[in-house]
Parts: sequence; structure tokens; C-alpha cells
Amino acid sequence: MAHNPHAPQGPEGQHDPAGSTQMFRAFVDETPQGRSRPQQAPAGPRIGLIVGVVAAIAIIAAVAWLALK
Repeated sequence: MAHNPHAPQGPEGQHDPAGSTQMFRAFVDETPQGRSRPQQAPAGPRIGLIVGVVAAIAIIAAVAWLALK
């Protein structure tokens, strides 16, 4: 909704949404005390992916070696 400077302003006037947005962002940005942000696992999924790719290559190589023997 556009801001209209000619509209009557009073206590019952429109609430300024920019003020709420700024307060919400400040609320979200602050870290609660006694609670830290969740940490990501450093290499958990990556190790599983690497092991899976190596196993797939080994199986394909074994099948190809047996087929060409």
C-alpha cells in the first residue's frame, strides 16, 4: 500500500509497517542467551557421498573386468 502524505494522520491512522519490519529484523538477528545457532556437520554427508561413488566405481570396474575376461 502506497504512502499518502495528504491522508489524515491520527492515533487511529495506519500503522507504519517499516517500524515493525525493523523491530522484527532486530529480533531475528539477536542470538538468545544460553542458546547458540545450530552447527552444521562438517563432513558427514560428504564422506558418505565419496564412499558411495568409490564403491560404485569399484563395482562397475569389477563387472567390466569379469565381462571382458
